[in-house]
Amino acid sequence: MGLIGEVLLLPFAPVRGTGWVLRQVVDEAERLYYDPAAVRAELAQLEERLEAGEIDDQEFDRQEDELLDRLEIGLRGGAGTGDGTAR
Repeated sequence: MGLIGEVLLLPFAPVRGTGWVLRQVVDEAERLYYDPAAVRAELAQLEERLEAGEIDDQEFDRQEDELLDRLEIGLRGGAGTGDGTAR
């Protein structure tokens, strides 16, 4: 885009900047959500809750399926670093 186009679009710069910030926040949230280390930690906590009797087998199975889906996506997509931190 040329100089004229940049000057004409200058009033919209805050909107474009806000959109960029929102994309960055969403990307980071997804990296953390699908991080394999974080999902494995949640699976361990879920198993502890089952053993402590806080949840029943049906609830455990439901939540485990959700976590395993997240783990699969995280491993397939390469989200996160695998050491509990995001890239």
